[in-house]
Amino acid sequence: MFSKVLVANRGEIALRIVRALRDLDITSVAVYSEVDRMSQHVRYADEAHFIGPADARESYLNVERILAVAKACGADAIHPGYGFLAENAEFAEACEAAGMTFIGPSPRSIRALGDKIEARKMAERRGIPVVPGSEEVHSVEDAVAAARRVGFPVMIKAAAGGGGRGIRLVQDEASLAGAAAAAIQEAQASFGNPAIYVEKNLQHVRHIEVQVIGDKFGNIVPVGERECSIQRRHQKLIEECPSVVVTPALRRALGRAAVKIARAADYHNLGTVEFLLDEDGNWYFLEMNTRLQVEHPVTEIATGTDLVKDQILVAAGEELSYDEVELLTRGWAIECRIVAEDPFNNFLPSVGRIVLAREPAGPGIRVESALYDGIEVTPYYDSLLAKVTAWGRDREGARSRMKRALAEFRLVGVATNIPYLQQILDLPDFIEGNLDTEFLDRHAVIAEEPLAQQEEAAEIAALLFVTGAGLIDSVQAPAAVATNGHAKVNGNGKAWRAAMAGSISGRGMGRWPKSI
Repeated sequence: MFSKVLVANRGEIALRIVRALRDLDITSVAVYSEVDRMSQHVRYADEAHFIGPADARESYLNVERILAVAKACGADAIHPGYGFLAENAEFAEACEAAGMTFIGPSPRSIRALGDKIEARKMAERRGIPVVPGSEEVHSVEDAVAAARRVGFPVMIKAAAGGGGRGIRLVQDEASLAGAAAAAIQEAQASFGNPAIYVEKNLQHVRHIEVQVIGDKFGNIVPVGERECSIQRRHQKLIEECPSVVVTPALRRALGRAAVKIARAADYHNLGTVEFLLDEDGNWYFLEMNTRLQVEHPVTEIATGTDLVKDQILVAAGEELSYDEVELLTRGWAIECRIVAEDPFNNFLPSVGRIVLAREPAGPGIRVESALYDGIEVTPYYDSLLAKVTAWGRDREGARSRMKRALAEFRLVGVATNIPYLQQILDLPDFIEGNLDTEFLDRHAVIAEEPLAQQEEAAEIAALLFVTGAGLIDSVQAPAAVATNGHAKVNGNGKAWRAAMAGSISGRGMGRWPKSI
């Protein structure tokens, strides 16, 4: 077993991993950039080390600096979380070369599945259906020719892509050239590889993904499916486990296909195999993500697993403690992603200081965030603020609890998408489970709040800011981490709470998105 693990990430996922390490009695090491000095994961970890300025390229993507810190502190493993370096085969190799374990799949598996064209071929060789598409192309002319063969409408995707980046929907040939040129440019900028491919755009399909985990003893276990069809601009917003349309027979078929793909790539650790499911029940392999997913909590809650702890144990060479038969889905789980985007202003990112953060609680509610009063939301990183997961005995029970949780969530200082999520949950088609990846295109969900409520929110937030300004401003970034590795925060918490008392009674602050 590992004695010390460095977490090469930030925010809520870094905090989630640190907690898993604490459960396993493993010393945790956090890293942080200039703007993250006061972050929760820095204060909660056993050690914390500065790695550079806010620009991720100089901090969380700086392989040399992260490895130097890991060596200096004596870490014997590195957990990448998701995003940043999580699916970087070169980073995984560098960890191994430095004598440290990369908590994730092997570099070979990352490369095999990270190349979307090769992953499609791998699936086809094993009799797994894939969405009709092209080979890898490198020019606009080749993309036009490929689209003509596949047939419009088409999706243009980065061959080395992931996370919804580098995707373009093209309805006809007239708009193809510009979309292909933009996709090539974005693929080069995001992934360092300009290659793209053309894929048939299937209509009215669901996005269903299967969680798998494999150990080094030859065991690969499917851990249920997730419904991820509620997406905006190819970014997931609401996920649930299980899916309302996946029957036991379909679950077995998808699970077997997912295991085949993982086994073909000699896959060890946690991964997610994504499929598209059409209205006639036909399913197609889409891709495999070689990392921990943002939406892993819905699977954990519905199956009773701890996927983060499991991936640490598997990386340490331990055998999985369960098999598919032992994993029975219990009840229903729904997750909503809370992001700092303004639904009243074309979902523009919202930055600034959160002067008040109060998370929901109560039966069946789990919140993963790194929020605190006074946290600065910066433009440097992803806009995800929190993930709220609700569990119920059935889907309606989970939905009802989620509605309560979103109404309780109080965030003052930046705009959030909470009003948008609340309206989605109340749509008749969502309640009935009539979902597909075009759901939000088909339903005109427009977040609306009476002007009087917006003005009242602004007044309350301004009052909170003024009455607590001295307290918040007294929290200064430390010049260096304390000798025990923890960043310290000074401030009169009691006085702050007293200043806030009674000023927001009964209000669902998350419903008022105006930045102050």
